[in-house]
Amino acid sequence: MTYQALVTSRGEDGGISSRVETLDEDRLPEGDVTVDVEWAGLNYKDGLCLTGGGGLVRTYPHVAGIDFAGTVRDSLDHRYQPGDRVVLTGWRVGETHWGGYSQRTRVKADWLVPLPNRLSTRDAMTVGTAGLTAMLAIDRLETLGLNTEGGEVLVTGAAGGVGSIAITLLARLGYEGVALSGRPEHSEALRKLGATAILAREEFLAQSDKPLESARWAAVIDNVGGKILGKALKQVKYGGAIAAVGNAAGIGLETNVLPFILRGVTLSGIDSVMQPYTARIAAWERIAKNFNLAAYGGLVEEVGLADLPEAANRILAGQVRGRVIIPLV
Repeated sequence: MTYQALVTSRGEDGGISSRVETLDEDRLPEGDVTVDVEWAGLNYKDGLCLTGGGGLVRTYPHVAGIDFAGTVRDSLDHRYQPGDRVVLTGWRVGETHWGGYSQRTRVKADWLVPLPNRLSTRDAMTVGTAGLTAMLAIDRLETLGLNTEGGEVLVTGAAGGVGSIAITLLARLGYEGVALSGRPEHSEALRKLGATAILAREEFLAQSDKPLESARWAAVIDNVGGKILGKALKQVKYGGAIAAVGNAAGIGLETNVLPFILRGVTLSGIDSVMQPYTARIAAWERIAKNFNLAAYGGLVEEVGLADLPEAANRILAGQVRGRVIIPLV
């Protein structure tokens, strides 16, 4: 049987282009579980894969899509049976292995996670890699001592996928989440998600720059890196922690040792790509219990396969808020 996929190719001139193609089943990638994909998501990495940025894709033609949800069609692994609903994020699927921008795909069973009963496959992609990363960040901060009595939690890049989901998860878990964003037009939406305050990026960066600044944040979920991460480090309370998630503002980090040796601050990295299975299961179950799908609905945009190249350019330009999801059925 044939299926449709968004195939990305490199031309003789080195240019990258994508188009929807009809493929035969013999074009499916290697793996032991075949999945009928129902929904996929658009993430920053997908933007890079669809435009040739970052050197993430080495072999063409390619099918991008680093996360997807769907139903098992057939399986050579005893853990999955036809009809099981599953979700996949990470494992470099969509980068080195064909991904979710396809009505059908084949992957390793170890990369899949059973979808919690509370979530539909569409819900799973509303959450996607972004939501999993946000949940993993909160989990890590809690293991490092964060609790609801500690005070405000700063979320940088709050209008993006990870940031906006982190805000709503923090609110549902009883935390005071402060949204830091360079896009004031999204302030009202962030308040509706549960942000207790909105902090403009320009205002944050304009504050006095000292080796150690007034302590305000119990913890920080940082999606941007660069100068914002460096400044946030100086404002974390004694014994607090930062979960570093992304690098939208650059991979550099200018800091000093004072936050670490005088306030005992911890800087902890969050990687969702190679996260162990047990941690994924726990995070997805906690998401299913706490994610406010109704409140988040206004931050979800649906686009078709053919519209993904344009959406990829928008996400790379910082012009996407919340989540972009793609129906495959």
